[in-house]
Amino acid sequence: MVRTYCQNSHQLKVSTMAAFQLLFPLLVSCVVASASPPRHLPPCQVVQMDAFCSDRSLRGAPVNLPHGVQMLDLSRNQVQKLTQETLANHTGFHRLNLHSNKIHFIQPDLFKDMTDLKVLDLSRNHLNVYALSKISIGRLTAVESLDLSSNGLYTGMSDYFLADSPSLANLSLSGNSITKIAQNTFSGASSLKKISLHNNVILEIEDGAFESLHHLTELDLSKNSIACITDFNLYNLKVLNLSKNSIELFQSRQSAHPYNLLYLDLSENKMPYFPFLPSANMLEYLDVSRNRLQSINVSGSHEERRKVMLHNLRYLDMSYNQLKSTPESFFSCLVSLEVLNVSNNCIDSFSITFEGLLPKVKIINLSDNSLQSLTFGENNLQSLEQLFLQGNRLTTLDHQVFQRLPSIRYLYLQQNNLKICNLEQKEYEPVLTDRNQQDPPGCVFFSSVCNLHFLYLSENNLQTLPANAFANTPLELLDLSLNPGLDMDRDSLSGLEDSLVHLLLRENNISRLNTDLSSLRSLRHVDLSTNQLTSLPMWNKQFSIESLNLQNNKLVTLEYRTMLALEHSLKTLYMGSNPLNCCSNLGFFHLVQRSAVDIPDIGTVTCVHEDFSEPVNIKKLTEAMCHRSGTSGYITIVVLVLLAVMIVSGLLVKCCQSRKRKRNRSFNA
Repeated sequence: MVRTYCQNSHQLKVSTMAAFQLLFPLLVSCVVASASPPRHLPPCQVVQMDAFCSDRSLRGAPVNLPHGVQMLDLSRNQVQKLTQETLANHTGFHRLNLHSNKIHFIQPDLFKDMTDLKVLDLSRNHLNVYALSKISIGRLTAVESLDLSSNGLYTGMSDYFLADSPSLANLSLSGNSITKIAQNTFSGASSLKKISLHNNVILEIEDGAFESLHHLTELDLSKNSIACITDFNLYNLKVLNLSKNSIELFQSRQSAHPYNLLYLDLSENKMPYFPFLPSANMLEYLDVSRNRLQSINVSGSHEERRKVMLHNLRYLDMSYNQLKSTPESFFSCLVSLEVLNVSNNCIDSFSITFEGLLPKVKIINLSDNSLQSLTFGENNLQSLEQLFLQGNRLTTLDHQVFQRLPSIRYLYLQQNNLKICNLEQKEYEPVLTDRNQQDPPGCVFFSSVCNLHFLYLSENNLQTLPANAFANTPLELLDLSLNPGLDMDRDSLSGLEDSLVHLLLRENNISRLNTDLSSLRSLRHVDLSTNQLTSLPMWNKQFSIESLNLQNNKLVTLEYRTMLALEHSLKTLYMGSNPLNCCSNLGFFHLVQRSAVDIPDIGTVTCVHEDFSEPVNIKKLTEAMCHRSGTSGYITIVVLVLLAVMIVSGLLVKCCQSRKRKRNRSFNA
């Protein structure tokens, strides 16, 4: 027992020594690692006199900053206290960026002697903690731009940062928790030109809160909880953003003093009435979209309304409201209007018939309304370039309504129920009014619209597309998609030989393309996807198609000559979801593999092979796979031919034997 114990003890010592020898280097490395300093971060990058020190886990500026540095970027670090030591005792900064730190203390009068400091960014810190001490940071001697956004500040806290800032011009207090703007909030910053209070919880603005700011030109009060503006009188203000509030009434003070306001955003509020604007105004941009407007001329008396002129207005957005009409009289003073958006309302009729109305308008958006009537008079809308009418289910229009728009370039007519008039003229002549009686009621002419380049007619339940439908109209893009059963005349695209670049015919249930595309010399992009095509038309080498979409059809074989004609110009081809035959399209597959044609959906391009139960991706198809199939097929044919020969030979032998017996019987008789 004793001997055994000694042996075991010896073995234990040996094993302990061995383990210690193995663990010792690991222990040493751990001790060294714990004693070593943290990982070395790259030093600040200094470019000329600008020092970039962001994202370096710093608690202050490096002590080795060059003398005379003008810009210091200490953003996204670990700065908690802002003192002279934090800034390495530098006072000559022009710009100081300290956003996204953890600053909760600022040394009083720190910026007093920084007479060159113009830009100070303290956003995304914890300045609400400092404000609780109720100690002013002191004089901001030369600071012109101050960012205090996202600091958890609430009502009254900003006073400790703005109390003595005589040069301050730009101020951001966005993303805080301010509920009230008091009369003296900005009393220490009388030079302010631009204030952002975006994304607070402002419920109240005391009278006179901004009136002492005679230089104020831009004010952002968006995304707050303001319920009404009843006495707007900031005459020098040029930009006012009140979007995303709860405003039910906007009313300006009526005064002979002219207002300089150029930009007014009242979108996403709760106004049932059009804003009551100052009579003497210079307004150029007005957005009242996404409110509850039911009518335009409902704010103020008729006499008061007549005094409000909008001669300078260039942009007017009244979309996403509940408007049922837009009286022509409303447009009489909009002599400078360039963009009118009244989409997504309940408008059932739109007319511009009085001569001279909207002379400069370039864009009118009437999409997604309930339009049943659309009327344009002569000599109106002479500058109109884009007209949005999609989503209205229009069925009846004046035959030549679009010929009255001399500058129209873009016409959006998707999701309506229009019919295209039949132009039965051999020559491309202007449409005669007495021919209109021969056309179906409500049809529209698209011929001789002299400047129309882009026409969208998808989802119109079009049944026929007559010959010369677009004669004398220089279309570059024609979208006829989503018109199931569309019957296109062979010459329906005649007249577009030198202009048409984009042709869209997707989802039309077309089984055969009867329209002649070979004469369209400028055609570059064709979309024939999601139809019933079993073959493609014969195209020649004069064709210059660059993009062709044939997805989701019933193509089994692609004519090699057709694809060869496209090879010199084709750059992009979509071919997925077609029942292609592998061995009947070897020429096409070789063309694709050796050319520079890009097939974005190549992962879904498959073909059917008789030797495989599942479709084969064209990337995996080889010529040998079809040769084997061809050889076995050839053998089968040879065997069948031999069997046929043997059967015929047997029949001939029997026939000869039968005739011989007949001759023998005749001789015996």
